[in-house]
Amino acid sequence: MNIHALVGPSGTGKSHRASMVAEQINADSIIDDGLLIVDGRIVAGVSAKREATRVAAVKRAILADEDHAAAVKDGLKRLAPHDVLILGTSKEMIRHILAALDLNQQPINWIRIEQVTTLEERQVAQQVRRQQGKHVIPAPAMEVKKSFGGYWVDPLRFMFRGRHRQMVVEKSIVRPTYSSLGKFYIADTVIAAVASHIGRNTPGISRVVRTVVQSNGGFLSIEMEVWLGTRRNIFQVLEETQKSVHDMLEEMTAVNVGTVKIHARRIVVEEAPVAE
Repeated sequence: MNIHALVGPSGTGKSHRASMVAEQINADSIIDDGLLIVDGRIVAGVSAKREATRVAAVKRAILADEDHAAAVKDGLKRLAPHDVLILGTSKEMIRHILAALDLNQQPINWIRIEQVTTLEERQVAQQVRRQQGKHVIPAPAMEVKKSFGGYWVDPLRFMFRGRHRQMVVEKSIVRPTYSSLGKFYIADTVIAAVASHIGRNTPGISRVVRTVVQSNGGFLSIEMEVWLGTRRNIFQVLEETQKSVHDMLEEMTAVNVGTVKIHARRIVVEEAPVAE
């Protein structure tokens, strides 16, 4: 396994550049902030960006937890990547990660962030980090949302020309809990209000009586009680409501919805007047 390390100060755009650098050096996997990412899929690890404090985030990023390190080691063993690109703020941090993965005897191809970015690009990246608290994860939003249920995940997509082909790269922008701007999340009450609105506007639904939202392992579970406004195609109405709530809620809020349960409690249909 060939080891490459992209090193630079925090907030200078390492994660943003990771996919492009990986393409240029033919690396088929990336280790960034505690995650093992292969071909745009998060295959092992837990993101440091989910930690409550900066100290906990650093420990997570250097794989200080034995179980976390074991999961990433297992992922590397299963997938056996030929080249791995590891991101870190210093050579010492890279060596900590390699030690946790039992790879500390491997030779390292060092790449400085200054080699792949301009001074202006690094200054812009640091300004965005300071003012907006935004962090990039080099994986598509649908992958990242599996680990960030309840948090805003903003997709980022662009094209660049690699060594052999033109590539479409997908990344995600999140604002971690430990951001200096404070914790950013979508409250359950807001999710419930949005889900209720979607339910009320589904044909065949007369009223949404109650909506309960729960977060389970990064996924949101929605349970909704409704009154039906029709006696016909009841199951079809419930299925359409279930699908609408699931799909539109994910689209409108970018959170990861796991299950949607719809309970019909009453049928409320106004009888048409009988013609004389």
